[in-house]
Amino acid sequence: MAQVGNGGRSHWLNSTVLGIGVASLFSDWSHEIATTLLPAFIASIGGAAAWLGAIEGISDGLSSFAKMASGYYTDRLRRRKPIAVLGYVITALGTASFGLATSTWHILAGRAAAWLGRGVRTPVRKALLAGAVTPDTYGRAFGFERFMDTLGAIVGPLSAVALLGAFHHHYPAIFAVTLVPGLAAALAIAVLVRERERRPVPHVGFGERLRALPRPFRRFLLGVGLFGLGDFAHSLLILLAMEVLTPARGAAVAASIAAGLYVLHNIVYAGCALLAGWLADRFDKGMVLAAGYGLAALMAAMIIALPLDVPLLALVFAVGGMYVAVEETLEDSFCAELVGADHHGMAFGVLATVNGVGDFVSSLVVGLLWTAVGRPAAFAYCAVLFVAGALLVRRAVAGDAALSAPGRGPAGPGPDR
Repeated sequence: MAQVGNGGRSHWLNSTVLGIGVASLFSDWSHEIATTLLPAFIASIGGAAAWLGAIEGISDGLSSFAKMASGYYTDRLRRRKPIAVLGYVITALGTASFGLATSTWHILAGRAAAWLGRGVRTPVRKALLAGAVTPDTYGRAFGFERFMDTLGAIVGPLSAVALLGAFHHHYPAIFAVTLVPGLAAALAIAVLVRERERRPVPHVGFGERLRALPRPFRRFLLGVGLFGLGDFAHSLLILLAMEVLTPARGAAVAASIAAGLYVLHNIVYAGCALLAGWLADRFDKGMVLAAGYGLAALMAAMIIALPLDVPLLALVFAVGGMYVAVEETLEDSFCAELVGADHHGMAFGVLATVNGVGDFVSSLVVGLLWTAVGRPAAFAYCAVLFVAGALLVRRAVAGDAALSAPGRGPAGPGPDR
């Protein structure tokens, strides 16, 4: 692992961390333009909530295979950076291809291609980031990356609204514009990331690599996986706002308000990502992560129980942004500490795959329940899994607090601890 500064306390914001953050900003800017417009675009060609859930869920499910394969192979490479650049290029091209769609299955194909690229790059990017800092700054490094990613998610919806006006709701032209920030993300990785040549991990079978991951990490994955089964794509929150607001305000006004609420969601997410990174370096990670999962349960309960209007929808979107910030920052930084640096690619690939499978199931099930049974049933399903995940992740890691303290993670995969 690269040693950065004295004790990791200075110079953690180096060229690699900055480059990965800038790439996350541009890439999220690109695909959040598309994500913001996706519900309205699907509706314009006759799709329903079930189609949106299927597009998000299937794409995330396919992405999970790429994450696992990429994580496994990246530890065997001397240089990981070219794989990251390729992944960003594929995501940019897949997102821009929405402009060629004339039916919902075309959107599914484009989203799947984009998310396969995202799957390839995810464990590689995280391994590069973890390798650029020391363990006592994992939280801040991953929190900064999440912060930059979410700045893109703020600019993206705002850009979507502006582009709708500039191009008079001509979706193909708007989706073509997403190529600019998407390819800029790949360029940021190519130019700014400094990767030291590393010693590859000797080749062993995939199953043996899985079994070698430390027991605390495997217990942590159980809680993450259970929570993930209810952690639906937040483009469904945009659909929620449109469904609630359209009867009284009309589809055009509802779409604009929903986009604004999504911007609020991402502003809260950005601010809380930095806070979550600070908390991750100073407090029990299991406790902080379980609290974030609890916020997700609160959000689902609000959707079920409250008479939603614009102010209450704003609260729902804000709580959603808070919990995602804690969830993503804590899961990544905890993963980096529980597994040794030489095997970060495999560990991040497994974590991303568990999350990807959860995203596939959750988005698909929520979309189907919403369409077939109703909104309360869909979000009740989520609430139960959020609470169960919070309880399990807290119990799973409670006995391993000493191992997860900054700078005291296990040296690498090995016998169960």
